This record gives sequence, structure tokens and C-alpha cells, in this order.
Amino acid sequence: MAGGRECGPRMQRPWSVYRASTLELSNEMIGLALAGNNQDPDEPVLEFSVACTDLLTPSLDRKPNSFVAVSCTTPPQPFWTKHAQTEIIEGTSNPIFLSSIAFFQESNINQQTQVKLAVYDVKDRSQGTMYMLGSALFPVKELLQEKSHKLELELRSAENQRVGSVAVAAWQMEERTDQRLSISRHPDGINRRTMLPVDESLAESMGVWIKYASLCKDTLLRSVFGGTMSRMYRFPTTDGNHLRVLEQMSESVLSLNVPRQFIKLLLEEDASRVCELEELGELSPCWENLRRQIVSQYQTIILTYQETLSDLNDYRGPSFKASTLKAERKLEFMPTNLHVQRMRVHDELGFDLTPNPSPEHTYDVVTVGAPAAHCQGFKNSGLRKLIQKFEEAKKHSALSSSQSIVYIPQDVVRAKEIIAHINTLKTQVSYYAERLSRAAKDRSACGLERTLAILADKTRQLVTVCDCKLLASAIQALNAARPEYIASKASPSADSEQVVLRNDQDTLLAKWSGSNSRSSLQVDWHEEEWEKVWVNVDKSLECIIERVDKLLQKDQVPSDSSPGSTQTDLQGGAPRKDGSPGVEEAYPGEWSEALYPLLTTLTECVAMMSDTAKRSMVFLLMQDSAPTIAMDLSLQYRRDVVFCQTLTALICGFIIKLRNRLRDDGFLRQLHTIGLLAQFESLLSTYGEELAMLEDMSVGIMDLRNVTFKVTQATGNSAPDMLPIITGNRDGFNVRIPLPGTMFDVLPREIQSGMLLRVQPVHFNVGINEQQTLAEKFGDTSLQEIINLESLSRLNSYYEQFKEVLPEDCLPRSRSQTCLPELLRFLGQNVHARKNKNVDVLWQAAEICRRLNGVRFTSCKSAKDRTAMSVTLEQCLILQHEHGMAPQVFTQALDCMRSEGCRRENTVKNVGSRKYAFNSLQLKAFPKHYRPPDGTYGKVET
Repeated sequence: MAGGRECGPRMQRPWSVYRASTLELSNEMIGLALAGNNQDPDEPVLEFSVACTDLLTPSLDRKPNSFVAVSCTTPPQPFWTKHAQTEIIEGTSNPIFLSSIAFFQESNINQQTQVKLAVYDVKDRSQGTMYMLGSALFPVKELLQEKSHKLELELRSAENQRVGSVAVAAWQMEERTDQRLSISRHPDGINRRTMLPVDESLAESMGVWIKYASLCKDTLLRSVFGGTMSRMYRFPTTDGNHLRVLEQMSESVLSLNVPRQFIKLLLEEDASRVCELEELGELSPCWENLRRQIVSQYQTIILTYQETLSDLNDYRGPSFKASTLKAERKLEFMPTNLHVQRMRVHDELGFDLTPNPSPEHTYDVVTVGAPAAHCQGFKNSGLRKLIQKFEEAKKHSALSSSQSIVYIPQDVVRAKEIIAHINTLKTQVSYYAERLSRAAKDRSACGLERTLAILADKTRQLVTVCDCKLLASAIQALNAARPEYIASKASPSADSEQVVLRNDQDTLLAKWSGSNSRSSLQVDWHEEEWEKVWVNVDKSLECIIERVDKLLQKDQVPSDSSPGSTQTDLQGGAPRKDGSPGVEEAYPGEWSEALYPLLTTLTECVAMMSDTAKRSMVFLLMQDSAPTIAMDLSLQYRRDVVFCQTLTALICGFIIKLRNRLRDDGFLRQLHTIGLLAQFESLLSTYGEELAMLEDMSVGIMDLRNVTFKVTQATGNSAPDMLPIITGNRDGFNVRIPLPGTMFDVLPREIQSGMLLRVQPVHFNVGINEQQTLAEKFGDTSLQEIINLESLSRLNSYYEQFKEVLPEDCLPRSRSQTCLPELLRFLGQNVHARKNKNVDVLWQAAEICRRLNGVRFTSCKSAKDRTAMSVTLEQCLILQHEHGMAPQVFTQALDCMRSEGCRRENTVKNVGSRKYAFNSLQLKAFPKHYRPPDGTYGKVET
């Protein structure tokens, strides 16, 4: 066989290739080994490293720039399939490759599989010109049966000339801590490693105790993530040992699922808004015209949402939006190129200082294209400036408009809060009134007392909400807008005069304004009338409390005493009893009949009060929005698009963080006490369109403060049962995360009971490309400075909250000698320093996030090129600082990940090319550590 194994003395083993255990494997055991490991489905069934020696090139004056391409074929397949390749190592005849060759379960290899190693010499990396030096073949069975699991093969050229040799060393499948197989059964095992993975399934209930959750096989994660790509590396450490690194990248079904849910909620909210406007009743012509205009604007935007939802429901493409589609209108609510980037490190040095140390460490980063409204464009700037322009337009219209009330922003916010509270409390009062009636029917004294206490509390809360000056003023304004009110006044000529409502402090006046300037007319509907409405609710409640007390007393101490039951009078037309004998006398024991009329009265009074209050608040909001409704809805639509993309990324990050830290009591305690830290890193320039993207993204991230999470127990074990459920409206969204029962059971009581979990978002941006150079020299970087300063303040505040209520042992251990307060101080210094392209800000913010149990997000315009440079750099920094990777291989490891890692495949998924979208001129402006190796970049579509 060409390239057959040499029979002479073995070549000296390269320093980075380590010994394997010497197990004699039978055919049955080989088959078992290649079947995979049920306990760790991400474990490769076969992994080997390659190193070449004495490579010869036709030109003696240069040494090769070589890489090894690996192909395989399994009989009866008659052709070769390319499987993987190593990184390129320049200028040496004895390259040692850091990227290992891994075959996973889906590779379907067996002992008859033939593997071909082809070594190439790359003459020009930028042009991609190369030629094959030579190749060698071996069967998988031969590698596994070799006692040392190492083959040394001759490389033969196409002319059958010897051009060097290649060493193949199979790595053992490291034994997991929770496997039952004892190393003592294998006396030849070295360093607690063995070649054969144990095919031993854990019971499902044990699955939650495995520290590492597989993206591919975990019940929860596989419901959310898919299309996982994997790459393996072996990096030397400072002490001569090695790190085994698994890099993975997965897309998420949430890229489509979340926007569908989100748009449905927006449709419900806007349709509800139209209904509220229609339910205002008859209005005078002036106000009716305004209402028609507003309803028309809402109907237009509702139609747009309906079309978008229909497009998303019809979508049948991949579960991520490629960067080339970022401006596609039908998909604008989907995040661009959303993936989770994972690095799993097997660290034999054991830097984990927790009570139950594990050599496994997992690091996740959610990568997503900058959340922005690409379809709507950036000519008129982004959300920050648009919001500012809108507020200015609103102030201007308030001063010049003669058809709307001038309300301060706090009034508008308060009005929305009142509507929300009324909707909630009215429903709760009706519910507990029904519960009270049921308890009375069942003659449950305990249930009666308990339910009455809740009903009284909810009713009083509702009365408190309705007892405010803003509400009273708004009711007066709505009454003044009725046709009968206008008709009752001396009507001026329509062409010269009009109704003007002004809100001066707490007093609302209706007056005629025009050329004749008639004297002001005080609204006839007085505040006392409204007070009677909510006082009647109070009185109705008192009647129920009194009646329940008497019923319970009669039940406990039967007596012949006359009841003397007289009901408290209800003001303003509320029902009043005629003094006939109490129901409990006429029908002994019939509690439900005794309470029924009183509960009906309470429900009717609550309905009257709630409906009146809600209509008045809706009218207030109509007046406030009328002059700028078109601009308001256009701005809201853009904000919805950006927020939906940001929310989708956040939900992905929350789920993967929660699953990975399910065993971490400190993290779970931190989560329900002060919330989850979500740290967004962006690499956008503050120049041109990216400046507007940065404005969009910063607003979308800050809007995440209105998001809460709630963890629930899944109703089933199928994938749809594990998908998050979103509820709420633009004032606040809640995301329910279903967990399988075995996972839910290990959560602390606070989370199990439904506590709402908050989010603290922070956002740091540092532009790194050539456009940022222009911004620094000729433009403006103030937006970047503002965003970073705001986030620094929030990050410091989060840490201060942590110190106040939680112990330090809630946080993960770190090998770093720099404590968190010092890191925060350094970050503050860098944020305040006026230094161009100060990427230290990003590195320090990322480390602080990891040290504070936060979840990381990284973005550039499309999450493809600059993002790839950032996440690979972060991975290598973690390997060096936390796991002792040898510093002399840092650059080689970085180039290896960028040339052969998952992010290179991300470019293929997006644009169909394995090249980053950079050119040589651009890269001169990039910080040194953000430049990809030659041959991996070129002019491609972004």
C-alpha cells in the first residue's frame, strides 16, 4: 500500500504529541469504541493529531507552508469524502499541528474506514495557490490496534517519491468523572485516560447532575439549538501538559419562534388600542376627526404586522437569517446570523476551585448581527436621534396645537400605568368575587374568610388607583368632549372658533378659542361626582364584609337575637335594600343567596368605576398622541424591530446560561436576588451607517430592562414543550422558560414558586475598522463614549448590589490574580481614557461579565467577520489566562481557530465563501489581535 507504515524504528515523538494507553482491542471492542459515548455525545468517537517531519519541496531555497487535508471512505463507498484539514503552518519542514482531526458519532466511521492524509504546500496564502507535496493512507482499525495508537507513515508524491513522513497519534477519550469505569481496570492507562469510552447510559434523573450539558443531546438545549458544528484542538500548556478544546457553533430555532410570538403580542396590543378608542363613545366632531385619524394610523400599522407575521409563518428556510438577508423586509424582525459560540475545555491542571472540582469548563457567547432596522435604512439616523427628534416634535406640537391637551411625560406614563392596573385589578376582583360566591355555596367558613381578605385587598387597591387628580381631570376632559356638552353651550361659528383644552397644572379648562375669544367655560362635571363613584365601591365592599361577619357569627354561635341588619347607604344611585328580613333569616344556611345581591352590586360598581376611569385615560392618551401619531407609530415600529432582534438573543443567552449553571447554587441565588447580568459587546464604528446601527442597538439593549423571566415546569418532554412562551406588551414582557421536571426539581424554592427574574443589560462598544479611524480623526466618537460611560455606571451599580446582599462564594473561581474591584477600576480608567480603538475596554468588560456570572453577547454589523475575530481572541485569552496555555503558541492557536474553526464555517453559511470580508487595506487599521491569517480573507459579500 502506498504510504504504508514503516517497519523500522519509530520516529522520535514530537513534544506536543503524547502517549496513549496501550489496550489490545478486539474487533467487538473497536466497534464499541467507534459507536460513541452515551454519557457525552459531544465526545468524538475518534480523535488524532498529526505532525510532519522532513518535508521536502522542489525548491530547496524555501521551506513549505503546509497543511494536512484529511479525507475518508468507508466500503462500499467508491469515492473519497473530504472530512477536515489542519491549519497552515508557515516556514518549517517539521510542522506540529494544533487542530486535531475528530470524527463524531454522525461521521458513521467503522474499523474498515480508510483515511487519507494529503499534505499541501501553500505558495501564496493570499491567492490560495498551492500544490500537493504527498499523501499517505491508513485504515482506522490499524490505528486502534497499534499498541501505542500511533502510526508513522511515509508521504509519497504523485511520482511515488518520498517527500517526508507524517505521524498520526490517536487521543484517548478522557474518562468522565461520573462514569462508573474504574481506571484500575486498565493498568496501562496513563494520566487517568483511557482509549475506550464507556457505553453506559445514565438515568434521566441523573442527567441534571452532569456538569456539562450537550448542545446536541440535552433535552432542553436540543429543543432550542441545532445545526451544531464542532472542531477539536490540542494546545500545550506551560507545564508541558495539554488542553483538549472543543469548539462548537449552533443556530437556534428561536430566531424564528420568538419573532412570531412577539408580533402576535404587538397585534393584540394595537388591536386592543383600537378597541379602546372605539369604546370611548360618541365624541364631538372635533374629537371624532382626531379619533378617526388615529384609528386609521393604527389600522395601517396593524396591516403591516399582519403581513410580516404571515411572511414568517410561511418561511421555510434555515433557522437563522443570513447576513445577506439582513435588509429583507419579510424577515426584518429576525435577528441576523444568531448563533451560540461554545468553547469546552478539558483542563487537567484542575483550576476549578469549587468543592466538587471538574476538569470540564464551558464558555458560551451568543453572537448576533447588531440589532438594527436595516430594512428601514439609516439615512435619517438611528433610534437615539429619532427619539430625540420625536420628543422635540411633541413639545413643539403641544405648544402650537389647538386640539390637544398639553400633558407632561409623567402624566402619559402614569395614564398607561393606571390602565394596566385597572385591567388587572378589575379581572382579579371579578375572579375573587366568583370565588367568594363559590365558598359561600360550599359553606366553607375558612374559604370564605380567606377569599374575602383577598377580595377586599384587590378592591381597595383598585379604589386607590382610581383616587387621583389626573384621573378626575381626564374624566372632566372626556365629558367636555361629548356632543351633549358642546350642544349645551352657546355654539360659536365653526369657521372662526374651535374647542381648546388646556391642562394647566391640576386644573383642566374647556374654552372656546378663536377670533372672538369667548370667555372660558368651566367644565360642569365636578370632581365630587367621580368621588361618589369610587366611594360606592368602598361602601359595597363594606356591606359584603359586614354580611360575611354576621354569617360566620351565626354559624358559630346560633342565637335568636334579631339581626338588625341594615345596609350602609350607597351614594350616587348605588342599590339600597328595603329593610326586609335578611336572607340568612329567611333561608337559614343559604350563604350564597345572602351574598349574591351584594356581590352583584360590588361587581357592577367596580365595572362602572373601572370603565369610566379607563375611558378617561384612553382619551388622555389619545389627546397626547394625536398631533404626532404618524411619527409615533413609525418610530415605534422601528423600535419593535430592533427590540425583537435583541430579545431573541437575550432569551437564547438566558436559556443556555440557566442550563449550564443548574447545579450552581451561588448562580441561582444571584439570579433570583439581583437578576442576570447581560453584557453586550459591539464592534461598530461611529461613522456613517454603523453610527445609526449603534444608535438602534443601544436603545434595543436598554429596552431589555422591561423584560422579566419566569421558570416553569414543562408540560411534556417533546421539543415544542421546551420552547419559551412570551407574554405582556410594550410596557413589559415576561418570558416563561419551561424546564423538564427533573431539571425544575433542582431549582431553589424562590424560582420554583414563580419569582420574576430581572435582567441588567450593559453595552460596551469599541469600533475597530477603518471607518472608526475616520471617525476618530474627522468625525465624532461621543456616542461610543456615552454608551460606555452609561454601562460602566450600571455595571458598578450591579456589583454594589451584589456585595450588599450576596457572599463572594456565589461567584465562579478564577485563576486571575486581579480581583473584581481592581478590574472594575481598570475598566473605569479605560472608559474615561481618550484612547483610539481601546480594545482593553472590551477585554476587561468581558472578563468582569464572566466573573459576575453574566451572559455574553458579541456583535458587529453581521456577526460574521469582526465578531469572528473577537470570539476567537476571547477564547485564546481564556485558554491562556485561565487554563495555562503556553504563551508561545498563542498566535498559532489564534490563527488556527480563525482558519479552521467554526467561525470560518459561519462565513460559508452566510455568504457561501470561506473568506472573511476584509481586505489588506482595511486590516492595516485593525488592532493587531483582530487580524485574520493570510488566505482567510478577501472581497466577498457581507
